[in-house]
Amino acid sequence: MELIIARTAGFCMGVDMALRKLDQALTHTPRTGNIYTLGPIIHNPQVLQYYAQRGVQQISPHTSLCPDDTVVIRAHGIPLHIQKHYAATGVTLLDATCPKVKKAQVMIQRQAKQNKHLLLFGEREHPEVQGLISYARDYTIFESMDELQSCTLHPDKKYFLAAQTTQDCDMFASISSYLYEYIDAKMTVVDTICTATKERQDEVRHIANKVQLMVIVGGRTSGNTRRLAQIAHESGVETVHVETPDELLLDQVHGVEHIGLTAGASTPAWIIDDVAHCLRTGQKSVSQMGE
Repeated sequence: MELIIARTAGFCMGVDMALRKLDQALTHTPRTGNIYTLGPIIHNPQVLQYYAQRGVQQISPHTSLCPDDTVVIRAHGIPLHIQKHYAATGVTLLDATCPKVKKAQVMIQRQAKQNKHLLLFGEREHPEVQGLISYARDYTIFESMDELQSCTLHPDKKYFLAAQTTQDCDMFASISSYLYEYIDAKMTVVDTICTATKERQDEVRHIANKVQLMVIVGGRTSGNTRRLAQIAHESGVETVHVETPDELLLDQVHGVEHIGLTAGASTPAWIIDDVAHCLRTGQKSVSQMGE
């Protein structure tokens, strides 16, 4: 059996940075204070469990805290008004927002100040999207081309297009072309999809053409991981999405000669290694983060 492992599989720069900041908080926070994250810092349950065991607690907006506490802003970012709320409480606020998401927030805010209406391609319930729209004045969120085409857009209104940073870059290009024709060739397109996302999606398409089965590893709440699985499936290859090797059905991979393996941007290397080991040997083993 040949196993092709994607070069881009695993932590992206933004996730790695966020977890390093959380590690720093665990080292430097006063013993009298607690460490909180506003929602899950990344979308991977195994990583979240590891930090929960070290005392990191998840909270919802407007939870009452003490001055010695530290609040870590998740990698997806948070709405602007919530960030301002915690900044005014006196707690230590540690911003672990992915730089690509932060850049998208700034770009959206810049366009919004020109009285333009944001058209945002993204998952409306996703925390990153909720953060992005807080930097706009008026906005419309759509999750697909079909949904966009059902929206009423006015030719005399100023629009700009942006996307959740982990969206499908090919679909974003198609949406851009459609809007240029439908509204105005001068409409502003803000390319907020991060380079790492594009590279991962391109590599999945490339590998999918070489294999009979694609295995995608990562949290089910991870938008970028789900999109990798969707892209692989749309490439015409059988696709399996798992969080850990325990979820692999070995009968499904038995006898398959060529298998591709990749992982979402919030999937740690030790889980990818465990899945690769399982695929090669047929033996399931689950390591722990930090081993």
